Amino acid sequence: MTGPANRGPRVAVVTGAAGGLGLAIARRLAGDGFTVAALDVDEPDDTSSIPGGRAWRCDVGDPAATRQAVSEIAEAYGGGRIDVLVNNAGLLSDRAPLLETTPEEMHRFFAVNAVGPLLMVQACLPWLRGSPHRGRVVNVVSRTFFTGSPGQIAYVASKGALIGMTRVMARELGEHRITVNAVAPAQVATPGTRAHSGDEVFAATMSRQAIKEFVTPEQFAGLVSYLASPDASMVTGQTLVCDGGGLLH
Repeated sequence: MTGPANRGPRVAVVTGAAGGLGLAIARRLAGDGFTVAALDVDEPDDTSSIPGGRAWRCDVGDPAATRQAVSEIAEAYGGGRIDVLVNNAGLLSDRAPLLETTPEEMHRFFAVNAVGPLLMVQACLPWLRGSPHRGRVVNVVSRTFFTGSPGQIAYVASKGALIGMTRVMARELGEHRITVNAVAPAQVATPGTRAHSGDEVFAATMSRQAIKEFVTPEQFAGLVSYLASPDASMVTGQTLVCDGGGLLH
């Protein structure tokens, strides 16, 4: 393959990159040599820590907004190039009984946690398909799909949907040599998770791990880095868990 797509650095798009896990992932990929486009509905906490990175405001649940942002990114970087997409943007939830969950609440979580990644893949596909490094899609999911976390039915269902979508995407995009994998973090201390869980919950989660240490955003970002690397070119359709052996899935 020749032409503009082969020149310049690899380009990674990371959604939900204003802080927390998304920002750690963006920083790690930048350190790996990627040019990073950091997408979020909010302004990033600190883009200066993403060398060469640039922020885009984007609601991933909005089809027009995702198409526009991806088109601008592809044009801004390398004259039409996207090599890696990390679907990290997602809604977290408090806990409430399933009998109190409304259809509107279910739709709200699915719009961001499941439909959002679909829209991003659809928008990025023309460029992922043309990546000389084999396009990569990494979907950030949740261990709660396996644990059935009580009181979080909308969140668990939407993240479970994304696990299923990952498998379908891997099958459909394999003909283009694009890998699609899901990654599930432990209960990592970020502003988002801390807003819904206190110290006792974090300690209880960690106590069930084989390695009794809290997982850091940087350690989770390392798993994403591996899936974006040449070493993972034949790893696809998998759900990998980074939780110190708490789930042992």
